[in-house]
Amino acid sequence: MRIAMTEFALRNWQEGASTRVLGLSPDDLTAQCNVSDRPLADGYAPFCKHLFLPNDSETRAAFAPITDETRPFLRSGYLARRQGERAVLERWIEGMEAPRAIWLDVILYSHDQLLAEARDYPGEQRVPDCEWGIVSIIGTLEPVEPPMPPITQMRNALGREEGGSGVPIDVEAYDRAVAFWEHHAAVR
Repeated sequence: MRIAMTEFALRNWQEGASTRVLGLSPDDLTAQCNVSDRPLADGYAPFCKHLFLPNDSETRAAFAPITDETRPFLRSGYLARRQGERAVLERWIEGMEAPRAIWLDVILYSHDQLLAEARDYPGEQRVPDCEWGIVSIIGTLEPVEPPMPPITQMRNALGREEGGSGVPIDVEAYDRAVAFWEHHAAVR
């Protein structure tokens, strides 16, 4: 299995990313993925998989519980991940440090899905020669996929032309996500 880094995933190395990868280069992370003997876990659609790697870097968790301590740091705003994508209302914790992530949830899309999404953003994304492309990294405390935020599920349902994947909302997954994200927020 050949895994490659996508240009879209490089946002995980930029200031303000929900998981900002620290102390590990994109090439190093890609190399770790390609030598890992860990199985891929199913994602929200057949073209999506997760690879959970132990975190040996200083990367922090992507989210934290909303508590009386963190509530004063809650912020919200309309954000788009890239130009041409619909901005959506998001909520995050700002001004505090998240705990160090124990695991890196490396989110992979199949080569066919990368090609389909690249057609919607011509000139923006080069599709690497791979079987699976890294599209995002989430710092977690357990080797378990955190529920996809409800707003991300909605964006995906809007379709690729709006910055999503075109996968309709799964009502049960959406309800699980609401229950989780009602009490958690991204940390930036």
